[in-house]
Amino acid sequence: MTVVSNASPLCYLVLIGHAELLPKLYKNIHTTRTVITELCHPDAPEAVRSWARSPPVWLHLDADPSEPDETLTRLHAGERSAIWLAESLKADVVLLDEAAARSAALRRGLRVSGLLAVVRDGGAAGLLDVASAIDRLRQTNFRVTPALLRSILPDTHES
Repeated sequence: MTVVSNASPLCYLVLIGHAELLPKLYKNIHTTRTVITELCHPDAPEAVRSWARSPPVWLHLDADPSEPDETLTRLHAGERSAIWLAESLKADVVLLDEAAARSAALRRGLRVSGLLAVVRDGGAAGLLDVASAIDRLRQTNFRVTPALLRSILPDTHES
């Protein structure tokens, strides 16, 4: 399975200590240099910057598009490059968390998933304790509505 990730899923998986889920769940994980640059931004948490400065060998770093896609100008640079890469690789799925990016990818016929689905799938595969991962996620600035959390992770309890 070929998966392309934007910055958000990578960032939060690093913060909750479960970035290694990606290669365990999926065969090929790709991202762009623009996404890595976003993860290295001075405003990013130090753990994320450190991880991105020396990404794991399982993360394939691909070049950014040579020409910008004018139809995606309303999205952040990392979202644009992830969508472009997913299209060019004919990826099985693109990991995006932001609603506008997810909508744009879906309009282009891409299969979209996100951080919560990765956590859910990791729990289903016995690779992590979902409740613990969600508790750690709640200690970050990741925003999710309780209804979305219930719909994706029905076995978890809200606090």
